[in-house]
Amino acid sequence: MSTLWKDIQHKMLHSGSKLNLLIGINIIVYLVINILDVVFKFFLTSNAITYFSDHYLQLPASLPALAKHFWTPLTYMFLHDGVFHILFNMLWLYWMGQIFEEYLGKNRTLGLYLMGGLAGAFFFVAAYNLFPFYTHDPHSANSILAGASAGVMAIIVATATLLPDYTIPLILIGPVRLKWLALFFVIIDFLGITGFNAGGELSHLGGALIGFIYIRQLQNGNDMIAGITKFFKPRPKLKVVAKGPSRSRNDLPRQEEIDAILDKISKAGYDSLTKQEKEILFRASNNEG
Repeated sequence: MSTLWKDIQHKMLHSGSKLNLLIGINIIVYLVINILDVVFKFFLTSNAITYFSDHYLQLPASLPALAKHFWTPLTYMFLHDGVFHILFNMLWLYWMGQIFEEYLGKNRTLGLYLMGGLAGAFFFVAAYNLFPFYTHDPHSANSILAGASAGVMAIIVATATLLPDYTIPLILIGPVRLKWLALFFVIIDFLGITGFNAGGELSHLGGALIGFIYIRQLQNGNDMIAGITKFFKPRPKLKVVAKGPSRSRNDLPRQEEIDAILDKISKAGYDSLTKQEKEILFRASNNEG
C-alpha cells in the first residue's frame, strides 16, 4: 500500500505534469467526500457530509448565498455527482490534456483548467440571475453546480482550436477531427441550456469560450495564464555539470518563433511543420516542463 501511495504522489507531484495533479485532486476529493458520506449514513444515519458539500463546496446560483460562500467558484470544479460524472470528466481530461501538454508544455494545463472553471461559474451565476427563463423559475434560486466539466471543456476547445485537424479514433465512430468533436460538444451544450441540466450546460459553454479565446490570444503573443503558470512552475534545482561548452539562453526558442509555429499549426495542422519547426516546438515544450 505504501508503494502504491508513493507512486500516486510521484505521478501527482513529481512527474511535472499538471494533468496528473488535476486528475489526482479530483479523484481524491471524490473518494474522501463519498466514503465519509457512506460512513455517516451507515453508522450515524446522518446526511451531514451531503449537507456540507451542497451548502459549502458546490456553487450556488443565489447571489446572497454566493456572497457568504465566496470560495465556491473554486471548490465546485473539483466535486462530482456520481461515479459516471467523474469517470467521463476525467477520461476526457486525460485524453485531451495529453494532446494539449504535448504541444504547449506541461505548465499551462492547470491555469487553463482553473480559468475555464471560473468562466463556467460566471456563466452559470450570471444566467440564473439575468435571464427570464431562469429567474421566473422559483426553483432556480436554490440551484447549485458541481463538476470539472467547464475546466475540461476549456482544455478540449483549446486543443481543438490549436489543432483543428488533429484526428483521434473514437469507438464505433472511427477517426474524428478535433474541430468537429469540439463543435459537437458545444452544440449539444447549447441545446441543453433549457433542459434538466441547464446550469451544467451553461458552465460548459463558459469553459468552451475561454478555451477558444485563450488559444487565439496565445497565437497573438498574449498568454492569459502566464501568471498562474509562473506561480505553479517548480523552481529549477541546482546541479553540478561536467566542464564543457555551456548552453546559452539564446539556444532556447524565442517566443516569436513559438507563436509563429502555433499559428502555422492552427492553419495547416501539425503535419505541415518542417523537421526544424517540430524540433523547436519540442525544445520549447521541454523547457516549459
